[in-house]
Amino acid sequence: MHRLQKGFFITIEGIDFSGKSLQVQKLIDQLERLDFSVQWFREPGGTPLSEKIREILLDHSYGEMQSVTELLLYSAARAQLVHEKILPLLREGNIVICDRFADSSTAYQGYGRNIPLDLVFKAHAIAVGNLKPALTFLLDIDPAEAFKRKAKGRRLDRLESEKLEFYRRVREGYLKIAAQEQDRVVVIDAMRAPDEIHQNIWSEIKKKLDI
Repeated sequence: MHRLQKGFFITIEGIDFSGKSLQVQKLIDQLERLDFSVQWFREPGGTPLSEKIREILLDHSYGEMQSVTELLLYSAARAQLVHEKILPLLREGNIVICDRFADSSTAYQGYGRNIPLDLVFKAHAIAVGNLKPALTFLLDIDPAEAFKRKAKGRRLDRLESEKLEFYRRVREGYLKIAAQEQDRVVVIDAMRAPDEIHQNIWSEIKKKLDI
C-alpha cells in the first residue's frame, strides 16, 4: 500500500440523511484502487471506549441528557479516537477519513443546542488539541428534503429523532463554518446524484494530493 510522507486527514460532514456514509465508502474504494493506505472511522466511535459512549449518546433512554453533557460525551469519544487511532495513523503516512469530526459538535451542540461557541471550542481544544482536517466535505441538504430520506424499517436514534427546526439550526451552523473556513471546507449539493457528488469530492482530493 502506498503511504504518504505526511498523513492526510479528510472529514465528511452534513446533517443526518445527507448521504455521508455512501460517499465515505465511494471515496475509500477509489483510494484503495490507487493503492493508498486508507483508514476510516465514524463518530462517535472508532475505538472500544468511543463505541460505548456512542451507545449512550444515541440511546432514547437518555432523553433527559443535558446539552453540555452531550457535548462533553462527544468530546470524550473524540479524544479517545484521536489519540488512540487518528494521530498514530497520520504519523505513519496513512490517509484517514472520518464520517464526522469536531465540526459536527460545533454545528449540532453549538448551533443546534445553542451552547455558547466559546465553550464548544474549549471542548474541541481539550479533545483534539490543534488537529484539524486537511480537507472537509460538507454535504449540504435542506432538512425537509433530508427527512424524506429517513431510513425505513429501523428505529431512529436519539439524535435522528430531533425535530426539523433543530436540523435547520444545525445546517445553518454548518454553512457558517464553511463560510469562515473556505480553504478547508468544500460545500457540495447533496441533492445531486451520488456519482456526481463522488466526482466532485474526488476532483478536490486529486488537487490536494497531486494525483
